[in-house]
Amino acid sequence: MPVPFKAAAVQFEPTMFDKERNIETLLALVGEAADAGARLIVTPEMGTTGYCWHERSEVAPFVEPIPGPTTRRFAQLAHERNCFLVIGMPEVDPATNLYYNSAVLIGPEGIVGTHRKTHPYISEPKWAVSGDLGHEVFETEIGRIALLICMDIHFVETARLAALKGADVICHVSNWLAERTPAPYWINRAFENGCYLIEANRWGLERGVQFSGGSCIISPDADILAVVDGGDGIAYAEIDPARARARTVWGEPILKQRRPDLYMELMTNTFAWNPSDFFRLYGHRPLPEGRKAKVAVAEMEPADDPAANLQTIAETAKEIALEGAELIVFPELALTGLSRPAETAVATDAPTLVHLQRIAADLGIHLVAGFAERDGEDCYNSAVLAGPESIVGTYRKIHLTEAERGWARAGDSWAVFDLPFGRLGLLIGHDMSFPEAGRILALKGCDLIACPAAVRDRFHASHDGTSIAQPAPIPTGADPLHWHQYRVRAGENNCWLAFANVRAPLDGYPGLSGVFGPDTFLFPRQEAVVLDNESYALAEIDTSSLGGPYPTHVARRKDLVLMRQPHHYGDLVAPRAEGS
Repeated sequence: MPVPFKAAAVQFEPTMFDKERNIETLLALVGEAADAGARLIVTPEMGTTGYCWHERSEVAPFVEPIPGPTTRRFAQLAHERNCFLVIGMPEVDPATNLYYNSAVLIGPEGIVGTHRKTHPYISEPKWAVSGDLGHEVFETEIGRIALLICMDIHFVETARLAALKGADVICHVSNWLAERTPAPYWINRAFENGCYLIEANRWGLERGVQFSGGSCIISPDADILAVVDGGDGIAYAEIDPARARARTVWGEPILKQRRPDLYMELMTNTFAWNPSDFFRLYGHRPLPEGRKAKVAVAEMEPADDPAANLQTIAETAKEIALEGAELIVFPELALTGLSRPAETAVATDAPTLVHLQRIAADLGIHLVAGFAERDGEDCYNSAVLAGPESIVGTYRKIHLTEAERGWARAGDSWAVFDLPFGRLGLLIGHDMSFPEAGRILALKGCDLIACPAAVRDRFHASHDGTSIAQPAPIPTGADPLHWHQYRVRAGENNCWLAFANVRAPLDGYPGLSGVFGPDTFLFPRQEAVVLDNESYALAEIDTSSLGGPYPTHVARRKDLVLMRQPHHYGDLVAPRAEGS
């Protein structure tokens, strides 16, 4: 096991057309970090040249092969200071004359490995091609190191591949913009994979683009260990590979709990074609016509008395229905209680579920609620979708916590239902800790994911605000819910997400339920969150399109799902090794 070591994230503003000045400044910053004892030093994306190139011919004088003159200069420093460096630069492949947005890992003995950006942002196709080296993890004397570049990290698959290959730390070099940083995506990728993330971002203004700074080091439990807001600077923190190799989220062995046998759809791209055509092909399960609808999430503290829970649900649902809600989502185990699920479990034809359906019928709406399900000798942590006319269906939780394994069996199939306003997928609580789950429902065409939950542990963090001025309406001030794991889940899958959590402060359940919008970078945010003394949140969602055959709403178009690169993702569905 490698010993703990000091790491550094370098923040820097390069100057376009002045490559030598950029390299000299980076060498000085890297040298400063090495003098301070850092063994791993990460610098920003395209730090040697600047980023906003108009076209291939403009960047052509500044590209280099790897290895090349620039890497030799940094390699000399790495050798002299006995450290590892990550340098972002534009690369040319001499064999093909193709250009790449690349990051190179350099150690005391020279180049360790290179990553070419696989998932391009809007600007890369102006001059570069998508990377062809996949997502590797490099074994070094200080630990296992993965490299990702900016937009790569928007995609759950890239960081998950790094975790599956054993990464202790993900070095993320970026030119991040249009958001207050440290960005929620950065935090989520460290947290959901139980590893460290070193974020080296640039700052400053280039060709009218304002970059966000916020370079930082993030721990496996989502703590920001060190951060630089604006300006050139260096963030330092200790990396302990042993913490990463525990690979836990909330104490759960997250990689061991994966279900790769159910993840095969991750290798597909169902949004490569116009989804309006794809999902009605052969007349099989066309998407419902999209439209606006009101959706709500309700909080409660489930008792071990189904009758009492039903009364709470009926009263709450009636109040929300008066505001026009068509779907209301209640928490995990809302019908049967939290403390003795194996004892209070009921069958799907039990009076408890019949009563729930009558509530839905009386109000003319759909209800989702969690319950402990009994099926013969087996119990499941389940959710039911009740409609005005019948019980539409149920879902059995696929990803169980270690405690749940003591009383429940895991489900073995995903649940997707078509409602009058859109396609709905169901997940429960801990399912959402697995980025694969939401992604699969998105690939199945879901407009909305409902997630009844009973989550105690932290899934959110505040932000004190940033000194970097952003164009309106991007927020820069303090925010008590800057990072909310379930908001990120919505945005990364371009789905609306109705997250209904238990609120029981004395037992550690914080609530903070919400209906979150499908576009992370649309401000003001399209969402409604349960705060203070409220018991529910109501939001209007939209799955409609404006004329023509092509979807115009992001929930139907799913840009981030379309831009995936599934040919790189094979390890996500590889069978889990025995004992892993």
